[in-house]
Amino acid sequence: MNAPIHTPRETPPTSQVPDPQRLTRGYWYWRAKRQRWSLLIEKRALVVNTVLLMVLVLCSLASLAFGTLSIPMPDVLLTLQGEGTSMHTFVIEELRWPRLLAGGLAGAAFALAGCLMQTLARNRLATPGIIGIDNAATAFAVASVVGTGISLAPPAMALTGAAVATALAFGLAGATGTRGYRFIIAGLAIGAISGALTQVMLSSVALDDANAAYPWTVGSLNARAPNSVHALTIGLAVSYVLSLFLNRALATLQLPEAVTTSLGTHPGRVRLMGLILSVLLTGLAVSVAGPVGLIALLAPELARTVSRPGSIPLTASFLAGAILMVVSDLAGRLVLAPLEIPVGIVTALAGSPYLLWILLRKSPDINR
Repeated sequence: MNAPIHTPRETPPTSQVPDPQRLTRGYWYWRAKRQRWSLLIEKRALVVNTVLLMVLVLCSLASLAFGTLSIPMPDVLLTLQGEGTSMHTFVIEELRWPRLLAGGLAGAAFALAGCLMQTLARNRLATPGIIGIDNAATAFAVASVVGTGISLAPPAMALTGAAVATALAFGLAGATGTRGYRFIIAGLAIGAISGALTQVMLSSVALDDANAAYPWTVGSLNARAPNSVHALTIGLAVSYVLSLFLNRALATLQLPEAVTTSLGTHPGRVRLMGLILSVLLTGLAVSVAGPVGLIALLAPELARTVSRPGSIPLTASFLAGAILMVVSDLAGRLVLAPLEIPVGIVTALAGSPYLLWILLRKSPDINR
């Protein structure tokens, strides 16, 4: 009996075998080349960021139009061009535009800080609000407002508080650094202590001083100071540019330590730089809007959902944070108008169920 003849599986010619690198580049990126320089532009990121920017513009126009006095959208556009009535000009330029600018900048700063912190810790729960940076910055800022003998301005005090909280959390975490639950638990304890100190200070001062410091404790855009907004604008611009330069190094941190080092990345330096940027962004944002910490949790998660898997969505988080802050502030002004709900309370009501959903439904690990 003749044995069956087995023919080898037919393989396609070499010219028909797809080049993985070419396919990956063509699928994910556009390549722009000029002489010796080339630039890879991620397609999905460009589309996502463009859409988020358009949504931010629409939400900003809605924030300028709606309130106790509603202004038709055509009149809003005319006012922005310098052709509005005196009433509309006063309402938009003196009341709503400064508030919109402060809210958008603070939301972007909180979100960018949250994205950096989550990436460094590889944990969705590792945000400035969760690990106590917000509360510590608030406690130090309140100390400068209620007349405790400290002469530093609230922005400087908020930065100091954020730096102190980060240093304590990092020191208590020991060898784990920003990784692991020990860092988060240490931050939770620091946040609780800072919150208690804030309440002690408010309860031990005159009623007028306590009322002046109250917006700092709940998160509000009513207590914004022009100097704080200017400092936040400069700090956010610098931090955003630096974070973009860190993007590739941050992506390599998701790999094992040996692989990261072999790729030429210094993990310790990258983590230190990321922590410094997170502290700077959080302190400046708290000095403007108070502790609106859940923006740092919600915005990066939203950005990560619509971005390419495995990427570090810094720009998308930046834009999503601004959108969430603007929308939350608008909702706080409209829901119980003419009464106003502080933006920190609105984000807490919206973000707390989502935080529970993350804990119950999803792994906190950022890579899962």
